[in-house]
Amino acid sequence: MILLQLFWNFLVIGAVSFGGGYGMISLVRETVLGHGWLTESEFLSFIAVSESTPGPLAVNMATFIGASQAGLAGSFAATVGVVLPSFVIILLIAAALHSLMKYAGVNAFLAGVRPCVVAMILATACTMGLSTLGGFTTVSGGFAPERCSPFTWAAAAARRHYGKE
Repeated sequence: MILLQLFWNFLVIGAVSFGGGYGMISLVRETVLGHGWLTESEFLSFIAVSESTPGPLAVNMATFIGASQAGLAGSFAATVGVVLPSFVIILLIAAALHSLMKYAGVNAFLAGVRPCVVAMILATACTMGLSTLGGFTTVSGGFAPERCSPFTWAAAAARRHYGKE
């Protein structure tokens, strides 16, 4: 019976909540405390552990709460419950998109979106690379070097050396 309760409650939470794991916290709290599965302090501890564990917060919370109530089977039931609504929605979107691919306008739109996605990924990679390797950070939409960056010191030294001519 507890497995069905875990599955059903987390299915409902996964279906009606928006905003990812942080948007689900209040619904999970209300459900968990309402059923007496955890105390307030235990729930707060579960949130802390869920945030520090790799993976989506909602999945981690469901897994840990399910495991605390019914072991491995409980963690499986709660995790499947919280993930299933999103999985079904993505399947429906994929099926609809597949049936829309016969239209030239949809293909043209997706052909235009692909380079934009690639550009966004490359821009993120360049920004992170410049920030990590070169000490550059974004300021007002541009790159501003940090004072302690080796590239900044090299550029300043080169300017002093070649600026004397």
